[in-house]
Amino acid sequence: MKNALTVLEERGYIEQMTHPKEMLELFNSNKPIPFYVGIDPTADSLHVGHFISLMVASHLQKCGHKPIILVGGGTASIGDPSGKTDMRKMLSREQIDANVESIKKQVEKFVTFDGTNGAILVNNADWLLHLNYIDFMREIGSLFSINRMLAAECYKQRLETGLTFFELGYMLMQSYDFLHLYNTYGCKLQIGGNDQWSNIIGGVELIRKIGKNDSYGLTFKLLTTKEGKKMGKTEKGALWLDANRVSPYEFYQYWRNIEDESVEMVLSLLTFLPMEEVKRLSNLKDEQINEAKKIAAFEITKLVHGEEEAKKAEEASNALFAGHGSIETMPSTHLEPSTISLVDVLVKTGIAPSKGQARTLIEQNAVSLNDEKITDCNYVLSSKDFTNGYAILKKGKKIFHKLEI
Repeated sequence: MKNALTVLEERGYIEQMTHPKEMLELFNSNKPIPFYVGIDPTADSLHVGHFISLMVASHLQKCGHKPIILVGGGTASIGDPSGKTDMRKMLSREQIDANVESIKKQVEKFVTFDGTNGAILVNNADWLLHLNYIDFMREIGSLFSINRMLAAECYKQRLETGLTFFELGYMLMQSYDFLHLYNTYGCKLQIGGNDQWSNIIGGVELIRKIGKNDSYGLTFKLLTTKEGKKMGKTEKGALWLDANRVSPYEFYQYWRNIEDESVEMVLSLLTFLPMEEVKRLSNLKDEQINEAKKIAAFEITKLVHGEEEAKKAEEASNALFAGHGSIETMPSTHLEPSTISLVDVLVKTGIAPSKGQARTLIEQNAVSLNDEKITDCNYVLSSKDFTNGYAILKKGKKIFHKLEI
Protein backbone atom coordinates (compact mmCIF):
# COMPACT_ATOMS: atom_id res chain seq x y z
CA MET A 1 0.00 0.00 0.00
CA LYS A 2 1.53 3.34 -1.07
CA ASN A 3 1.86 5.91 1.71
CA ALA A 4 -0.94 8.39 1.08
CA LEU A 5 0.74 11.22 2.98
CA THR A 6 3.75 10.94 0.69
CA VAL A 7 1.48 11.20 -2.36
CA LEU A 8 -0.37 14.23 -0.97
CA GLU A 9 2.87 15.92 0.08
CA GLU A 10 4.51 15.33 -3.30
CA ARG A 11 1.58 16.86 -5.15
CA GLY A 12 1.43 19.87 -2.83
CA TYR A 13 -1.96 19.30 -1.21
CA ILE A 14 -1.09 19.41 2.49
CA GLU A 15 -1.39 22.68 4.35
CA GLN A 16 -1.74 21.66 8.02
CA MET A 17 -1.93 18.47 10.12
CA THR A 18 -2.94 18.17 13.76
CA HIS A 19 -0.47 15.45 14.82
CA PRO A 20 2.14 15.06 12.04
CA LYS A 21 4.37 12.45 13.71
CA GLU A 22 1.46 10.26 14.84
CA MET A 23 -0.25 10.58 11.46
CA LEU A 24 2.89 9.45 9.67
CA GLU A 25 3.05 6.37 11.90
CA LEU A 26 -0.65 5.72 11.26
CA PHE A 27 -0.23 5.81 7.49
CA ASN A 28 2.97 3.75 7.67
CA SER A 29 1.00 0.95 9.38
CA ASN A 30 -0.38 -0.12 5.97
CA LYS A 31 -3.86 -0.46 7.45
CA PRO A 32 -6.92 1.03 5.71
CA ILE A 33 -7.93 4.24 7.47
CA PRO A 34 -11.55 5.43 7.38
CA PHE A 35 -11.58 9.20 6.77
CA TYR A 36 -14.27 11.74 6.05
CA VAL A 37 -14.85 14.90 4.12
CA GLY A 38 -17.92 17.08 4.61
CA ILE A 39 -19.97 18.83 1.94
CA ASP A 40 -22.81 21.21 2.77
CA PRO A 41 -25.67 20.81 0.25
CA THR A 42 -26.46 24.51 -0.04
CA ALA A 43 -26.84 24.19 -3.83
CA ASP A 44 -27.83 21.43 -6.25
CA SER A 45 -24.28 21.28 -7.60
CA LEU A 46 -20.73 21.22 -6.31
CA HIS A 47 -18.38 23.95 -7.52
CA VAL A 48 -14.64 24.19 -8.03
CA GLY A 49 -14.20 24.95 -4.33
CA HIS A 50 -15.11 21.30 -3.61
CA PHE A 51 -12.78 19.99 -6.30
CA ILE A 52 -9.65 19.59 -4.17
CA SER A 53 -11.60 17.87 -1.38
CA LEU A 54 -12.77 15.23 -3.84
CA MET A 55 -9.30 14.88 -5.39
CA VAL A 56 -7.73 14.30 -1.96
CA ALA A 57 -10.45 11.76 -1.18
CA SER A 58 -9.72 10.03 -4.48
CA HIS A 59 -5.96 9.88 -3.82
CA LEU A 60 -6.54 8.47 -0.33
CA GLN A 61 -8.91 5.83 -1.69
CA LYS A 62 -6.45 4.85 -4.43
CA CYS A 63 -3.91 4.27 -1.63
CA GLY A 64 -6.31 1.83 0.06
CA HIS A 65 -8.16 4.04 2.53
CA LYS A 66 -11.94 4.29 2.99
CA PRO A 67 -13.78 7.54 2.19
CA ILE A 68 -16.83 8.63 4.13
CA ILE A 69 -18.56 11.40 2.20
CA LEU A 70 -20.65 13.34 4.67
CA VAL A 71 -23.37 15.44 3.10
CA GLY A 72 -24.43 18.03 5.65
CA GLY A 73 -28.19 17.87 5.46
CA GLY A 74 -28.30 18.84 9.13
CA THR A 75 -25.52 21.43 9.33
CA ALA A 76 -26.77 23.07 6.12
CA SER A 77 -29.75 24.17 8.19
CA ILE A 78 -27.33 26.36 10.16
CA GLY A 79 -24.61 27.26 7.66
CA ASP A 80 -20.88 27.41 8.29
CA PRO A 81 -19.84 31.00 9.18
CA SER A 82 -16.24 30.34 8.03
CA GLY A 83 -15.21 33.04 5.57
CA LYS A 84 -18.68 34.59 5.60
CA THR A 85 -19.57 38.15 6.49
CA ASP A 86 -23.31 37.52 6.58
CA MET A 87 -25.51 34.76 7.90
CA ARG A 88 -26.24 32.14 5.26
CA LYS A 89 -29.72 31.97 3.76
CA MET A 90 -31.94 29.33 5.34
CA LEU A 91 -32.95 26.39 3.14
CA SER A 92 -36.05 24.23 3.49
CA ARG A 93 -35.76 20.51 4.21
CA GLU A 94 -37.09 19.80 0.70
CA GLN A 95 -34.42 22.00 -0.91
CA ILE A 96 -31.64 20.36 1.09
CA ASP A 97 -32.84 16.82 0.29
CA ALA A 98 -33.03 17.60 -3.43
CA ASN A 99 -29.51 19.07 -3.35
CA VAL A 100 -28.17 15.96 -1.62
CA GLU A 101 -29.46 13.73 -4.42
CA SER A 102 -27.81 15.89 -7.10
CA ILE A 103 -24.49 16.02 -5.27
CA LYS A 104 -24.31 12.22 -4.95
CA LYS A 105 -24.02 11.87 -8.73
CA GLN A 106 -21.10 14.28 -8.91
CA VAL A 107 -19.18 12.64 -6.06
CA GLU A 108 -19.29 9.31 -7.89
CA LYS A 109 -16.98 10.74 -10.56
CA PHE A 110 -14.16 10.96 -8.01
CA VAL A 111 -14.58 8.03 -5.62
CA THR A 112 -15.93 4.54 -6.09
CA PHE A 113 -18.61 3.10 -3.83
CA ASP A 114 -17.62 -0.48 -4.67
CA GLY A 115 -14.98 -2.83 -3.27
CA THR A 116 -13.51 -3.42 0.18
CA ASN A 117 -12.62 0.24 0.64
CA GLY A 118 -15.66 1.56 -1.22
CA ALA A 119 -16.89 4.97 -0.17
CA ILE A 120 -19.86 5.46 2.14
CA LEU A 121 -22.20 8.41 1.72
CA VAL A 122 -23.89 9.60 4.91
CA ASN A 123 -26.17 12.50 5.73
CA ASN A 124 -25.72 14.14 9.13
CA ALA A 125 -29.42 15.01 9.17
CA ASP A 126 -29.91 11.36 10.18
CA TRP A 127 -28.39 12.00 13.61
CA LEU A 128 -28.34 15.78 14.14
CA LEU A 129 -32.04 16.42 13.60
CA HIS A 130 -33.02 14.09 16.43
CA LEU A 131 -30.66 15.35 19.13
CA ASN A 132 -32.06 16.40 22.49
CA TYR A 133 -30.86 19.95 23.12
CA ILE A 134 -30.31 19.64 26.89
CA ASP A 135 -28.51 16.29 26.59
CA PHE A 136 -26.35 17.57 23.73
CA MET A 137 -25.31 20.76 25.54
CA ARG A 138 -24.54 18.85 28.73
CA GLU A 139 -22.50 16.10 27.04
CA ILE A 140 -20.91 18.02 24.14
CA GLY A 141 -21.32 21.74 24.74
CA SER A 142 -19.70 21.49 28.18
CA LEU A 143 -16.44 20.36 26.54
CA PHE A 144 -16.06 23.53 24.44
CA SER A 145 -14.58 26.82 25.66
CA ILE A 146 -16.41 29.88 24.34
CA ASN A 147 -13.20 31.91 24.70
CA ARG A 148 -11.31 29.51 22.42
CA MET A 149 -14.16 29.31 19.94
CA LEU A 150 -14.38 33.09 19.57
CA ALA A 151 -10.63 33.23 18.95
CA ALA A 152 -11.04 30.88 15.97
CA GLU A 153 -10.55 32.46 12.56
CA CYS A 154 -13.96 31.26 11.34
CA TYR A 155 -15.73 33.49 13.91
CA LYS A 156 -13.46 36.54 14.09
CA GLN A 157 -14.80 38.56 11.17
CA ARG A 158 -18.40 37.70 12.02
CA LEU A 159 -18.02 39.23 15.48
CA GLU A 160 -17.87 42.66 13.85
CA THR A 161 -21.11 42.25 11.91
CA GLY A 162 -22.98 40.10 14.41
CA LEU A 163 -22.59 36.41 15.13
CA THR A 164 -25.75 34.55 16.11
CA PHE A 165 -25.85 31.81 18.72
CA PHE A 166 -27.37 29.67 15.97
CA GLU A 167 -24.15 29.97 13.93
CA LEU A 168 -21.94 29.58 16.98
CA GLY A 169 -23.34 26.07 17.24
CA TYR A 170 -21.90 25.08 13.85
CA MET A 171 -18.54 24.08 15.29
CA LEU A 172 -20.24 21.90 17.89
CA MET A 173 -22.35 20.23 15.20
CA GLN A 174 -19.38 19.51 12.93
CA SER A 175 -17.29 18.27 15.84
CA TYR A 176 -20.11 15.96 16.85
CA ASP A 177 -20.21 14.64 13.28
CA PHE A 178 -16.61 13.47 13.66
CA LEU A 179 -17.40 11.84 17.00
CA HIS A 180 -20.43 10.07 15.51
CA LEU A 181 -18.42 8.77 12.55
CA TYR A 182 -15.60 7.73 14.88
CA ASN A 183 -17.99 5.67 17.01
CA THR A 184 -20.00 4.30 14.07
CA TYR A 185 -17.39 3.62 11.38
CA GLY A 186 -14.05 3.88 13.18
CA CYS A 187 -13.32 7.13 11.29
CA LYS A 188 -9.95 8.50 12.43
CA LEU A 189 -9.31 11.40 10.08
CA GLN A 190 -11.20 14.47 8.91
CA ILE A 191 -9.96 16.31 5.83
CA GLY A 192 -11.01 19.72 4.52
CA GLY A 193 -9.93 23.00 3.02
CA ASN A 194 -7.65 25.29 4.99
CA ASP A 195 -10.64 27.47 5.89
CA GLN A 196 -12.01 24.51 7.88
CA TRP A 197 -8.99 24.27 10.23
CA SER A 198 -10.79 25.60 13.33
CA ASN A 199 -13.80 23.31 12.84
CA ILE A 200 -11.57 20.28 12.23
CA ILE A 201 -9.53 20.96 15.36
CA GLY A 202 -12.81 21.11 17.29
CA GLY A 203 -13.71 17.57 16.23
CA VAL A 204 -10.24 16.16 16.81
CA GLU A 205 -10.09 17.63 20.32
CA LEU A 206 -13.63 16.52 21.18
CA ILE A 207 -12.75 12.88 20.52
CA ARG A 208 -9.52 13.18 22.51
CA LYS A 209 -11.33 14.85 25.43
CA ILE A 210 -13.52 11.79 25.86
CA GLY A 211 -10.46 9.58 26.28
CA LYS A 212 -9.48 8.54 22.74
CA ASN A 213 -6.09 9.38 21.28
CA ASP A 214 -6.37 8.42 17.62
CA SER A 215 -8.31 11.25 15.96
CA TYR A 216 -6.57 13.44 13.39
CA GLY A 217 -7.18 16.38 11.09
CA LEU A 218 -5.63 17.43 7.79
CA THR A 219 -6.29 20.49 5.70
CA PHE A 220 -5.21 21.22 2.15
CA LYS A 221 -4.51 24.31 0.14
CA LEU A 222 -7.28 26.34 -1.43
CA LEU A 223 -7.12 27.10 -5.15
CA THR A 224 -5.93 30.69 -5.46
CA THR A 225 -4.57 33.00 -8.13
CA LYS A 226 -1.15 34.64 -7.83
CA GLU A 227 -2.91 37.59 -6.12
CA GLY A 228 -4.24 35.21 -3.47
CA LYS A 229 -7.87 35.32 -4.64
CA LYS A 230 -9.91 32.13 -4.75
CA MET A 231 -10.01 30.52 -8.18
CA GLY A 232 -13.31 29.46 -9.67
CA LYS A 233 -15.10 32.73 -10.41
CA THR A 234 -16.43 33.27 -13.94
CA GLU A 235 -18.33 36.03 -15.68
CA LYS A 236 -21.54 34.34 -14.54
CA GLY A 237 -20.42 33.56 -10.99
CA ALA A 238 -19.12 30.32 -9.47
CA LEU A 239 -17.49 27.65 -11.64
CA TRP A 240 -20.03 24.87 -11.05
CA LEU A 241 -19.37 21.21 -11.81
CA ASP A 242 -22.90 20.73 -13.20
CA ALA A 243 -23.05 20.98 -17.02
CA ASN A 244 -26.47 22.66 -16.76
CA ARG A 245 -24.95 25.53 -14.79
CA VAL A 246 -21.59 25.82 -16.58
CA SER A 247 -21.24 24.11 -19.95
CA PRO A 248 -18.29 21.74 -20.55
CA TYR A 249 -16.98 24.26 -23.10
CA GLU A 250 -17.04 27.14 -20.59
CA PHE A 251 -15.50 24.83 -17.99
CA TYR A 252 -12.72 23.87 -20.41
CA GLN A 253 -12.10 27.48 -21.38
CA TYR A 254 -11.70 28.52 -17.76
CA TRP A 255 -8.75 26.16 -17.29
CA ARG A 256 -7.41 26.85 -20.78
CA ASN A 257 -7.06 30.52 -19.82
CA ILE A 258 -5.44 30.28 -16.40
CA GLU A 259 -2.41 32.45 -15.71
CA ASP A 260 1.02 30.93 -16.44
CA GLU A 261 1.95 30.94 -12.76
CA SER A 262 -0.99 28.65 -11.90
CA VAL A 263 -0.17 25.86 -14.37
CA GLU A 264 1.90 23.71 -12.00
CA MET A 265 -0.57 24.08 -9.12
CA VAL A 266 -3.56 23.19 -11.29
CA LEU A 267 -1.84 20.17 -12.90
CA SER A 268 -0.66 18.91 -9.49
CA LEU A 269 -3.91 19.37 -7.59
CA LEU A 270 -6.62 18.82 -10.19
CA THR A 271 -5.28 16.03 -12.43
CA PHE A 272 -3.87 12.55 -11.94
CA LEU A 273 -0.96 13.12 -14.31
CA PRO A 274 2.33 11.70 -12.94
CA MET A 275 4.42 14.34 -11.22
CA GLU A 276 7.23 13.86 -13.73
CA GLU A 277 4.83 14.98 -16.47
CA VAL A 278 3.51 17.81 -14.30
CA LYS A 279 7.06 19.12 -13.82
CA ARG A 280 7.83 18.81 -17.53
CA LEU A 281 4.71 20.69 -18.58
CA SER A 282 5.13 23.34 -15.89
CA ASN A 283 8.65 24.14 -17.06
CA LEU A 284 7.53 25.03 -20.59
CA LYS A 285 8.13 28.68 -21.44
CA ASP A 286 6.53 31.45 -23.49
CA GLU A 287 4.11 30.16 -26.16
CA GLN A 288 4.79 26.53 -25.25
CA ILE A 289 3.10 26.96 -21.86
CA ASN A 290 -0.19 27.10 -23.77
CA GLU A 291 0.25 23.40 -24.56
CA ALA A 292 0.38 22.72 -20.83
CA LYS A 293 -2.80 24.75 -20.35
CA LYS A 294 -4.57 22.75 -23.07
CA ILE A 295 -3.59 19.48 -21.38
CA ALA A 296 -4.73 20.79 -17.98
CA ALA A 297 -8.07 21.95 -19.43
CA PHE A 298 -8.65 18.61 -21.16
CA GLU A 299 -7.70 16.45 -18.15
CA ILE A 300 -9.81 18.48 -15.70
CA THR A 301 -12.83 18.61 -18.00
CA LYS A 302 -12.52 14.85 -18.60
CA LEU A 303 -12.62 14.24 -14.85
CA VAL A 304 -15.75 16.31 -14.31
CA HIS A 305 -17.70 15.88 -17.56
CA GLY A 306 -16.25 12.75 -19.15
CA GLU A 307 -13.86 12.21 -22.06
CA GLU A 308 -16.45 12.73 -24.81
CA GLU A 309 -17.46 16.18 -23.53
CA ALA A 310 -13.80 17.09 -22.99
CA LYS A 311 -13.05 16.26 -26.64
CA LYS A 312 -16.00 18.35 -27.82
CA ALA A 313 -14.85 21.30 -25.71
CA GLU A 314 -11.32 20.91 -27.04
CA GLU A 315 -12.59 20.90 -30.63
CA ALA A 316 -14.69 24.00 -30.04
CA SER A 317 -11.68 25.76 -28.55
CA ASN A 318 -9.48 24.74 -31.48
CA ALA A 319 -12.10 26.11 -33.87
CA LEU A 320 -11.64 29.53 -32.33
CA PHE A 321 -7.96 29.63 -31.45
CA ALA A 322 -6.39 27.42 -34.11
CA GLY A 323 -8.87 27.72 -36.97
CA HIS A 324 -9.92 24.07 -36.97
CA GLY A 325 -12.32 21.85 -35.08
CA SER A 326 -16.02 22.24 -34.31
CA ILE A 327 -17.96 25.18 -32.84
CA GLU A 328 -21.05 23.08 -32.17
CA THR A 329 -20.35 22.79 -28.44
CA MET A 330 -19.64 26.49 -27.93
CA PRO A 331 -22.09 28.25 -25.55
CA SER A 332 -24.92 29.51 -27.72
CA THR A 333 -28.02 31.66 -27.49
CA HIS A 334 -30.96 31.66 -29.89
CA LEU A 335 -32.16 35.08 -30.98
CA GLU A 336 -35.43 35.99 -32.64
CA PRO A 337 -35.10 36.92 -36.34
CA SER A 338 -36.08 40.52 -35.56
CA THR A 339 -33.33 43.06 -34.91
CA ILE A 340 -31.86 43.31 -31.41
CA SER A 341 -29.35 45.74 -29.92
CA LEU A 342 -25.84 44.54 -29.14
CA VAL A 343 -26.24 45.83 -25.59
CA ASP A 344 -29.29 43.59 -25.08
CA VAL A 345 -27.44 40.63 -26.61
CA LEU A 346 -24.51 41.03 -24.22
CA VAL A 347 -26.92 40.93 -21.27
CA LYS A 348 -29.00 38.07 -22.70
CA THR A 349 -25.91 35.88 -23.19
CA GLY A 350 -24.62 36.62 -19.70
CA ILE A 351 -21.42 38.17 -21.04
CA ALA A 352 -22.40 41.40 -19.27
CA PRO A 353 -24.48 41.45 -16.06
CA SER A 354 -26.25 44.72 -16.96
CA LYS A 355 -26.82 47.15 -19.82
CA GLY A 356 -24.50 49.63 -18.17
CA GLN A 357 -21.69 47.06 -18.04
CA ALA A 358 -22.43 46.11 -21.65
CA ARG A 359 -22.01 49.72 -22.80
CA THR A 360 -18.77 49.99 -20.84
CA LEU A 361 -17.38 46.89 -22.58
CA ILE A 362 -18.26 48.31 -26.00
CA GLU A 363 -16.74 51.69 -25.18
CA GLN A 364 -13.55 49.93 -24.04
CA ASN A 365 -13.25 48.17 -27.43
CA ALA A 366 -13.67 44.81 -25.70
CA VAL A 367 -16.49 43.47 -27.91
CA SER A 368 -16.19 41.92 -31.36
CA LEU A 369 -18.79 40.45 -33.69
CA ASN A 370 -17.42 37.99 -36.24
CA ASP A 371 -13.89 39.28 -35.47
CA GLU A 372 -14.90 42.88 -36.15
CA LYS A 373 -14.59 45.36 -33.26
CA ILE A 374 -17.86 47.07 -32.39
CA THR A 375 -17.46 50.52 -30.83
CA ASP A 376 -21.00 51.86 -31.26
CA CYS A 377 -23.15 51.36 -28.16
CA ASN A 378 -26.24 51.74 -30.36
CA TYR A 379 -25.24 48.94 -32.73
CA VAL A 380 -28.19 46.75 -33.75
CA LEU A 381 -27.72 43.22 -35.07
CA SER A 382 -29.44 42.33 -38.34
CA SER A 383 -29.50 39.44 -40.80
CA LYS A 384 -26.28 40.61 -42.47
CA ASP A 385 -24.37 39.75 -39.27
CA PHE A 386 -25.33 36.08 -39.54
CA THR A 387 -23.68 33.61 -41.90
CA ASN A 388 -25.20 30.12 -42.16
CA GLY A 389 -27.56 31.09 -39.36
CA TYR A 390 -25.00 32.10 -36.74
CA ALA A 391 -22.58 34.80 -35.62
CA ILE A 392 -19.70 34.72 -33.14
CA LEU A 393 -19.74 37.26 -30.32
CA LYS A 394 -16.46 37.80 -28.53
CA LYS A 395 -15.43 39.62 -25.36
CA GLY A 396 -11.71 40.31 -25.13
CA LYS A 397 -9.54 37.44 -26.30
CA LYS A 398 -11.03 34.61 -24.28
CA ILE A 399 -14.83 34.82 -24.04
CA PHE A 400 -16.76 33.49 -27.06
CA HIS A 401 -20.46 32.98 -27.64
CA LYS A 402 -22.36 31.63 -30.61
CA LEU A 403 -25.48 33.58 -31.63
CA GLU A 404 -28.09 31.65 -33.61
CA ILE A 405 -31.20 32.73 -35.47
